[in-house]
Amino acid sequence: MNQSETTRVTVLTVPDCPNAPLVRERITEALQGRAVPMEWIEVHDADEAIRQGMTGSPTLLLNGVDPFAHDGPAPSLSCRLYRHADGTADGAPTAADLRRVLTASGSSETTGKG
Repeated sequence: MNQSETTRVTVLTVPDCPNAPLVRERITEALQGRAVPMEWIEVHDADEAIRQGMTGSPTLLLNGVDPFAHDGPAPSLSCRLYRHADGTADGAPTAADLRRVLTASGSSETTGKG
């Protein structure tokens, strides 16, 4: 079994999340054509947000862990902002940040091969 089969990627969003297309686009870019099992879950209420570990929409989980979590985030149905290295923020991690956490989790290898 290769590494891409061992990591589970879950994206939690609220219904009609305006940042869902952006996070999907950046995940696709970060994976560079590699196949990784992904699950998209719409979270409809606060109890489900708590149960799923959602700290704003969208929340990305790798094997059930939020690699972008900060200390003490409360479960939330609100929009989530991701801070970037250049000081900007928007509704999804950058493709470079996603590549970094995916590689660290073993779900994608940065080989430079197409």
